[in-house]
Amino acid sequence: MAVKNELIKLFEQNRGRYLSGEEIAESLGCTRGAVWKAVKKLQSEGYDISAVTNRGYRLDSADMLSAAGVEKYLGDNSGISLTVYKETDSTNTRLRELATNGAPEGTAVIAGMQTGGKGRLGRKFFSPSNTGLYLSILLRPEMTAADAVRITTAAAVAVAEAVEKISGKRSDIKWVNDVYMNGRKICGILTEASFNLENGGLDYAVCGIGINVYEPEGGFPEDIKDIAGAVLDTPAEDIRNRMAAMVLENFMGYYRHLSENSFLQGYQSRLMWRGEDINLIRGSEITPAKLIDADEKCRLMVRYEDGTEDTISSGEISIRKRK
Repeated sequence: MAVKNELIKLFEQNRGRYLSGEEIAESLGCTRGAVWKAVKKLQSEGYDISAVTNRGYRLDSADMLSAAGVEKYLGDNSGISLTVYKETDSTNTRLRELATNGAPEGTAVIAGMQTGGKGRLGRKFFSPSNTGLYLSILLRPEMTAADAVRITTAAAVAVAEAVEKISGKRSDIKWVNDVYMNGRKICGILTEASFNLENGGLDYAVCGIGINVYEPEGGFPEDIKDIAGAVLDTPAEDIRNRMAAMVLENFMGYYRHLSENSFLQGYQSRLMWRGEDINLIRGSEITPAKLIDADEKCRLMVRYEDGTEDTISSGEISIRKRK
């Protein structure tokens, strides 16, 4: 197991270059037989590793997620402890299990595919293989449940900044937790929490982020094809590792100063439909309103047709632009 993990690090450090079995064995302090077994194990897990006689081994995947691949872009003081899966049921589920066993704040789980990705209100989150980035980060904040919406909104800004830097395109945030690009949803965020019944605070929170980095082969499924979009049109070298590191570092930067609302201006400036007419949807009830802004508590500020104003908390309502 240790040889396999160290071998991935070595491949990441030498992308595009063949490494001989002898060179790898010497570098890792193991036998050439152990190197061969580690290569076979990685290949069975889906890593695209070529083996050429008299040349050695090379990691061929242009954009393969790995812990070593993400860590090389993280700062030394990121405070992030990573576990990366090629595939899992749900990164939020995996991380909640770690949280109940005492994992520290800053523990993160990343996957290249989810078989049971979660969205808001019990919905599924489409998480196909090798085209998306699915990550969850464990937090142990000292805050009330009412303040937890700041985690989600800070995460939205962290994602928006990362995808804008990588794509060169502007992004928008649909209140409260979706990031859009070119009018299509490219990211959903789900924060789940465990509450302390004695003090009304949080034992922990798990912030889950799912990003469509590329459009999957064959396109998005029928039920979301008119909504979903992707950050990039075509795969690019090592983008998902770089994007994961950017999102984590951006988010932790905001999270460490969450009470200062340093993310708020970035959230407000990207708020979709600000100043426009929308419909507020509560179940089957639809109420016309004008979207004014998000306030300092990240609540949606609206003005109804009779002139009265209201603030709406996260999770109570959905919004649509009026046509």
